Amino acid sequence: MRIAIDYTAAVQQRAGIGRYTRELVGALLNLEEAREAHRYTLFAAAGGGHTPAGDLPPAVRCRFLPLSDEWAARLWHRVRLPIPVETFTGPIDLFYSPDFVLPPTRRRTRTLLTVHDLSFLRYPDHFVPKLVRYLSRVVPESVARADRVLADSEATRADLVELLGTPPEKVEVLYSGVDARFRPEGEPGEQERLRARYGLDRPYVLSVGTLQPRKNYVRLIRAFARLSMSGLMLVIAGARGWLYEEVLEEATRHGDRVRILGFVEEEDLPALYRNAVLFVFPSFYEGFGLPVLEAMACGVPVVCSCASSLPEVAGDAALLVDPQDEEGLRGAMGRALEDDSLRREMTARGLARAAAFTWERAARQLFAAFAAFHT
Repeated sequence: MRIAIDYTAAVQQRAGIGRYTRELVGALLNLEEAREAHRYTLFAAAGGGHTPAGDLPPAVRCRFLPLSDEWAARLWHRVRLPIPVETFTGPIDLFYSPDFVLPPTRRRTRTLLTVHDLSFLRYPDHFVPKLVRYLSRVVPESVARADRVLADSEATRADLVELLGTPPEKVEVLYSGVDARFRPEGEPGEQERLRARYGLDRPYVLSVGTLQPRKNYVRLIRAFARLSMSGLMLVIAGARGWLYEEVLEEATRHGDRVRILGFVEEEDLPALYRNAVLFVFPSFYEGFGLPVLEAMACGVPVVCSCASSLPEVAGDAALLVDPQDEEGLRGAMGRALEDDSLRREMTARGLARAAAFTWERAARQLFAAFAAFHT
């Protein structure tokens, strides 16, 4: 088959769906059977830029739309300009979007769509209204038009059925993976690098994710501040998203006990996880929650929310807490920090749990999803 993959997020976004797309597509193109079975076009509304690491195999080509992703969204989804994506990709049999929405396609082109979460419907007050209005229109339209839908978790699959009325048989769960660079073994000089780049010169509790209300950082900061342990920092790594002002204000109230690092380069993430004494992820809602598994793969005990997909992802390897319960969050952090026997058990369970999620496994499932259109 001739398959086009929307690679825009991989080009435009360093974290989140951008990293998801790079990891999944890279793993797919590493599969010999996938390269031999189909011809691929990586399409991006970006005007040029990031392609998968290394030389592309002969079965893969890139096509870049000389517009930004913002302008492409305006033309396709706001103005509704009916220019099919095949105008830029050339003739295709299947179009796969790993990022919530589908561009216009010709009638005979089959479509596959990944929906990571429906947080904008579950928690609309956690988003700016303009974004909620946009997503509430284009995502349901794309889900309804797609021939098949991939969800990040059973929780997201259930939301698609409940909130959008998607037929259950139309949705398949495809779990993310953990890259092999997330491992317990450190690299020479990494502690010195973290100290020099980020000023991390004391033991720290870590959380990773974009600054936005859904991540529940304000409650995390308040719960951490109530811990009686001295000499311990809370470190939050993530770019500024939206409605983050309260997070910054709360952090400043606690001086050097709380550090907001901003975006951290991918090359530093494994070391940042490995050198933490605890990872905490108290989010109100996650479609998957990959940082939980990445922390586990690095041998770090995890405390996380019991909401949405997180119990499904964490299994029995984390301490789960109600994201609304500040005292419960403080207590769980205290237990994980003080009980050495519990820490060893959590670390062992976390390593085993993370090992079950690989990008190769995800890529093989995606390849099988492609093959289903060929039958």
